[in-house]
Amino acid sequence: MGDLPGVSGKLEYLAELGVDAVWLSPFYLSPQADAGYDVADYRQVDPLFGDLSDFDEMLAKAHKLGLRVIVDLVPNHTSDEHEWFQEALNSPEGSAARNRYIFRDGKGVDGNEPPNNWRSIFGGPAWTRVAEDGAPGHWYLHLFDTKQPDLNWDNTQVHAEMESVLRFWLDRGVDGFRVDVAHGMVKAPGLPDWDGLSAMVSGDEVTTDTPQPPARQEKPALDPPSPFFDQDGVHEIYRAWNRVLKEYDGDRMLVAEAWVEQPERLALYVRPDEMQQAFNFEFLLAGWDAERIASAVEDSLAANASVGAPTTWVLSNHDTVRHPSRFGLKDPTTFPKGISAADEQPDDALGLARARAATLLMLALPGSAYLYQGEELGLPEHTALDASVRQDPSFFRTNGVERGRDGCRVPLPWKAGELGYGFSSAATSQEPSTQPWLPQPESFASYAADVEAGVTGSTLEMYRDALKLRSEHRLGQGTHTWAPEHDPASGIVAFSNGAITAMGNVSVVPVELPAGAQVVMSSGVEAVANTMLAPNSAVWVTR
Repeated sequence: MGDLPGVSGKLEYLAELGVDAVWLSPFYLSPQADAGYDVADYRQVDPLFGDLSDFDEMLAKAHKLGLRVIVDLVPNHTSDEHEWFQEALNSPEGSAARNRYIFRDGKGVDGNEPPNNWRSIFGGPAWTRVAEDGAPGHWYLHLFDTKQPDLNWDNTQVHAEMESVLRFWLDRGVDGFRVDVAHGMVKAPGLPDWDGLSAMVSGDEVTTDTPQPPARQEKPALDPPSPFFDQDGVHEIYRAWNRVLKEYDGDRMLVAEAWVEQPERLALYVRPDEMQQAFNFEFLLAGWDAERIASAVEDSLAANASVGAPTTWVLSNHDTVRHPSRFGLKDPTTFPKGISAADEQPDDALGLARARAATLLMLALPGSAYLYQGEELGLPEHTALDASVRQDPSFFRTNGVERGRDGCRVPLPWKAGELGYGFSSAATSQEPSTQPWLPQPESFASYAADVEAGVTGSTLEMYRDALKLRSEHRLGQGTHTWAPEHDPASGIVAFSNGAITAMGNVSVVPVELPAGAQVVMSSGVEAVANTMLAPNSAVWVTR
């Protein structure tokens, strides 16, 4: 599985990469129904990953190396194995224990129908009925898996408990929190039906092993506005959390995972008295398209400037197909919800060239850039996972319509010549019990860190060089200005940030570099020929 001591053992690698902070996905006690996002105890480390002393040692080492540590907070829901939910199941209807969650009477004859028509984000219904003394009773809401019941944020006890959790980890020295489903905690009064379901998967629990046509990932369809996402009430929660963080010395922070419709709505999460950052999914969803990239950059910078906040940039994360694979599809702006062997297979070489170019554009932008583990190796999606090894609940709840997120979560290859590619010291044989928790494809050997380290032109060395130059030129603290060469209608994205001008060629023909430009960084060894920038390439230049 990997564990916290394993993280500690790779912190020097991250420091050498040139990042400033590490965000850890959930390591709390959990039955692991959704990769730890079903938390059974927010104050304990799951034995799979170690214990609190392992966390403390990892945190101390990270700080010694100059790395901040951000931990994942999951406040929208708990595990159904959390002591609160177990108490709720063993308490009567209308009890204080049940009021911590969202229990409701059903509709129809004998309450046999769910309280409303909401669907789970993972597919299937968003309601599950519980038994009362052996008979069908209340329904509880779970916007995600059945094992992830939603908390009731109208309950003051929920507010107090989550603020206590914040203080628990702040007292241990964490530098901040990535807030999962930050847009989802507050629901509209009365829990009204919602007809804006076009982006919601409506499949029910799996009934066959035959995969269905793949689902595509899009921004939530919020017309009419969702009654369970981006409610104004979430902002009072974050104002309260902002006050908690201010009680602590140092530069503590909150970053929102908020999938909202408009940049202007996202900017509300980073007003001066709320969070410090919010993930910029508008940029992630732009794909490999010059006009969409330019629009995302311009809209995001303008929206965040209106509230005086920095912008974030991200190309991949643990919930999306890795961008080298997305960019290698026939339509490099599409977002499949996972890829299986039965689907279109990406062009790995083309996708990687575009991914490296997109990275140079991203790292030249002012604000914070988030890198997903393995993208510094150019790691592609595992597109041939068998259904028998998949673990993502969305795969099972949609009958395979969503291939799921397992393909982007496959353990990293550290050493090409070792079993499990060096991910686990337990991988000493081909016995299933000693293999990594998701199988790695043979192709990962060519992306292993020990193969790329020190090799001129490798993706790892490109990232190291770019992050070093980004720091030296203080690009994160800089300003963005469109360059004279900027022409997204022709496939050219070009902007200046201090002394650096970044230029990306998203077209299919070579283009002229700025007159007199000196190339200081390129996305590939063949990116520049004479004074021409090749297609699917990017450069940093000084004039």
